[in-house]
Amino acid sequence: MPTKESAHLSRNGYLFGLANKMTPTSTHASLSKPSYSDDFIKSILADVKTIAMVGASPSWTRPSYFAMKYLQSKGYKVFPVNPVAAGQEILGEVVYPNLDELPEQVDMVDIFRKSEDAGEITDQAILHGAKIIWMQLGVINKEAAARAEKKGLRVVMDRCPKIEFSRLFGELSWHGFNSKVISSKRRSKGIAEQSTHSNPAKIVTAKPGFETKAIHSGASPDPTTGARSTPIYQTTAYVFDDADHAASLFNLQTFGNIYSRLSNPTTAVLEEKISSLENGRGATCTASGHSAQLLALLPIMDPGDTLIASTKLYGGSITQFGKTFKKFNWNCKFVDFDDVISVEEAANGSSVKAIFGESLANPGGVISDIDALSSIAKSVGIPLIIDNTMATPFLCQPIQHGADIVVHSTTKFLSGHGNAMGGAIVDSGTFDWAQNDKYPSLAQPEEAYHGLNFYESFGDLAYTTYGHAVGLRDLGPTMAPMNAYLTIMGIETLALRMEKHVANAEVVANYLDNHEKVSWVSYAGLEESKYFHLATKYLPRGAGSVFTFGIKGGYDAGVEFVEKCQLLSHLANIGDTRSLVLHPASTTHRQLTDTQRISAGAGDDVIRLSIGLETVEDIIADLAQALR
Repeated sequence: MPTKESAHLSRNGYLFGLANKMTPTSTHASLSKPSYSDDFIKSILADVKTIAMVGASPSWTRPSYFAMKYLQSKGYKVFPVNPVAAGQEILGEVVYPNLDELPEQVDMVDIFRKSEDAGEITDQAILHGAKIIWMQLGVINKEAAARAEKKGLRVVMDRCPKIEFSRLFGELSWHGFNSKVISSKRRSKGIAEQSTHSNPAKIVTAKPGFETKAIHSGASPDPTTGARSTPIYQTTAYVFDDADHAASLFNLQTFGNIYSRLSNPTTAVLEEKISSLENGRGATCTASGHSAQLLALLPIMDPGDTLIASTKLYGGSITQFGKTFKKFNWNCKFVDFDDVISVEEAANGSSVKAIFGESLANPGGVISDIDALSSIAKSVGIPLIIDNTMATPFLCQPIQHGADIVVHSTTKFLSGHGNAMGGAIVDSGTFDWAQNDKYPSLAQPEEAYHGLNFYESFGDLAYTTYGHAVGLRDLGPTMAPMNAYLTIMGIETLALRMEKHVANAEVVANYLDNHEKVSWVSYAGLEESKYFHLATKYLPRGAGSVFTFGIKGGYDAGVEFVEKCQLLSHLANIGDTRSLVLHPASTTHRQLTDTQRISAGAGDDVIRLSIGLETVEDIIADLAQALR
């Protein structure tokens, strides 16, 4: 809910930040987001020297204050304009009641007003002689834009100059946001006076391919040394320039590093890389996949709330959701996601805050109908969270099918070598956290951060910002820089590895499907699989390399089989270069009831394989001798 201050100011025509965007009645909701080239934005940031910020607030928690302070730090002269606060000072600058009272002509008018008010301000800016109209996040007025452009002004709508400046000059990447900038040139901090000369990263105009993003996203040369390989920043803390710089960092008014529990330059490269591959807005990396699930839910769930989850989740997730999360008074209702009607019925209810599924389930190879789940989630105004660990973004990109949040255990295929623990949460940036009153941590003043409204202040960066500023700060499941580095190296070969993983798995699955001691094979890549049509839709490059089969003889035969394997490693992991084997009933799923194990695809006869990169004939030879 708006603060008393914002409510007062809105009555006077000023609603600072994004509040008009965040309401169900917002005109923004019905408008498509304007698109501008990076070169266009860059040219504006280079040309501008003076800015009139219409709607500037003296309150440090307001988005306009954040933006003004940041732009000042980059060398811009900013004149605050606000009739309510006229005569006061904001950040050392006198506040003016309107544009007519400014002491000089400004280059740009930055509008922190409601969309319907932007027309009048635009007309005043034209008369003033401004060259550029910039409407803040959530502010769109196409009629006003057309009038300004007809007069020769350049116009930007629904953007924040702070975010755009930091994105183009590399600062945004420090917190794992997807800058969409790929360059082999060294990035450096930009300032207004040098914007035309400091050469922010050269923009790749063509849409980069998956392999290009896997190698280059987030990984420009080190700005200090020029090192081409991402350095391992093995440090706990970072030196402040001065007291004001320190305060700005702690207030989230500027981008940068404070303490490695919150952010680390090595980890930030990984975060941007994963976010880019998933076509997300930003990412938060964590110490493990389970901690990623915890932090993904932290800003969403309150005590007494309910999560809808698939019965076919990984066994560890079922235990975490169904048992451990009860300690937070979070409830989980498990539903068979093959039955879409049951999911729809379960999702109705004021306490339901999210739907959680796996794109490709571990261990059974079950594929979720993401489009259908997304439709259900959108109909009731809750986010859809998809665990994409087994598929990886090379095989499936859930956000393209309507997922709002994607989680990973980076320990698995992303790292790929069984040598680095980690997790990741990717935000699509498309969910409207203020469309209802379900998500107060994001769309109302957050007590854990001095009453800051994250969605109002950071827009589509809010969820990821919260993950760092509150989630990592207060719960502390931080990814180690060394693990981040190892995962970065792993992702660079992800496409090559996944192609080989899938090719080997298809051969092995067909071999087992015809073996006399195998009663069934659950692999979505087989045409007889009930999930084959979903695999064709969601995983066109292949159905992954983790699947299960039923060994004749039940529990005892399963235990004997895994102990006889000589090439395949018997351990509780997946996604390694090595082929791995597991009997879930005696290991990963043994804490579950018989009913839960069977529902999760982990009955007594189930063997799970994670097919690696060895010569496929050698894999089959080992399976053959173990089945004798």
